[in-house]
Amino acid sequence: MDPLTLVVIVGGLVVGLVIGLIVGRRYGLQSVEELRREVELKLKEAEAEAQRIRLAAKEEAVHLRERVEADLQEQRRELQRQERHLQQRRESLDRRQEQLENRSRNLDRREQALEKREREIAALIAKQQAELERIAALSKEEARKMLLEQVEREARQDMARLIRQVEAEAREVADQRAREIIVTAIQRLATDVTNDVVVSMVELPSDDMKGRIIGRGGRNIRAIENATGVDIVVDDTPEAIVISSFDPVRREIARLALEKLIADGRIHPARIEKVVQETRQEVERMIREYGEQAAYEAGVRGLHPDLIRLLGQLKFRTSYGQNQWHHAIEAARIAGLLAAELGANVDLAKKAALLHDIGKAVSHEVEGPHALIGAEIARRCGMHEIVVNAIASHHHEEEQRSIEAVIVEVADAISGARPGARRESLESYIKRITALEEIARSFPGVEEVYAIQAGREVRIIVKPDDVDDLAAIELSRNIARKIEEGLEYPGQIKVTVIRETRAVDYAK
Repeated sequence: MDPLTLVVIVGGLVVGLVIGLIVGRRYGLQSVEELRREVELKLKEAEAEAQRIRLAAKEEAVHLRERVEADLQEQRRELQRQERHLQQRRESLDRRQEQLENRSRNLDRREQALEKREREIAALIAKQQAELERIAALSKEEARKMLLEQVEREARQDMARLIRQVEAEAREVADQRAREIIVTAIQRLATDVTNDVVVSMVELPSDDMKGRIIGRGGRNIRAIENATGVDIVVDDTPEAIVISSFDPVRREIARLALEKLIADGRIHPARIEKVVQETRQEVERMIREYGEQAAYEAGVRGLHPDLIRLLGQLKFRTSYGQNQWHHAIEAARIAGLLAAELGANVDLAKKAALLHDIGKAVSHEVEGPHALIGAEIARRCGMHEIVVNAIASHHHEEEQRSIEAVIVEVADAISGARPGARRESLESYIKRITALEEIARSFPGVEEVYAIQAGREVRIIVKPDDVDDLAAIELSRNIARKIEEGLEYPGQIKVTVIRETRAVDYAK
């Protein structure tokens, strides 16, 4: 008997005894014999149930063994299939390896054959080269040099002809169209030509007024200088004094205040401070009026008040004798007309041209190029990015990113380079002309240099034996580039290289 059956029987017996005792005690109706028979009956029933359970367990074990054996059989068949597949793959790989080995051997044989052919070809080329050198009486390096020189000469000649052809075609089309646009713009502009100069001299009714301006112990002149921030120069100039200051607005305030004091006749420190304060307020009003007038005359609307004020300050600034306020208005008008001709944004072009030099109004207060200073001011005042870029790039401190920027640069050049727009001192003029000739004379092959047309053109006469036609073209380009890099000048300078060959003989 297995342990499970024994446990079941013993459990049933114990349960039966316990039940019998409980029932006997409760009812007192059965005897011990009856209780025994009942227990035996329960034991038999329990044994029968245990036998049934054992048989069911055996049947379940048989079924489980059959399923396990079936699964093992299926796994054995799968392993056999995989083994056959791996064997086939191994055989296939062996065949491919054999094929690759055969190909490698064939490639080795071909490589050896090619190396042999290369050696034969190299020997044949060397033999032919030696024969050619014997026939031509030239070495390989000498022949290569001659060939390269010939190719270089032909290429230089072809390049010179191509350059002339391209330049002629471009000049024919571009110059004609550019002249039409610029002439149309200038004709439509019809502006007055002005050439204002900021004066720094105040006329006096008599030389006695100099003493009154100086005052006792110099108190009056010190009060004027402290109140206005300028230097008053009182020298031997008859009936005049000179005002010196780097700030044109301060200089204008001092000039107007002195004129009022001279006209009034009452000159003392208290009066000076009051007049200077009134004059400063008056000049501030004038600056804003000038700024509004500039915007009105240029046809530009919606400018920030700070930009209006800076435009007004340009009224007191000059560059090469050209008043910057008039220059800004003139450049804005030209830019508007050019933009209309070219189909660009007229409003943005006029705004950028009107504001392109506002950096000069504060250039004495802020370090840096006036174009970048003006661009930063315009950006802070909310101007369009095209306007900001046009202001910053009109002297190429930044890259030009729009056609309006190019138009502003052209309008600035036209306004500054037109006849009568600017002037320069004799000393500066002589220095510029001398530097121009020295730059041209620094190139090899130059015989004579002449700067003509007030420095607008430089003519270079070269030595014909040292400079050929193509070199003359290159020389003109190199001189023009060096002038652009090392010389400051208004407008443009024409560089003309003259190469003249003369043949002289005598009849005897």
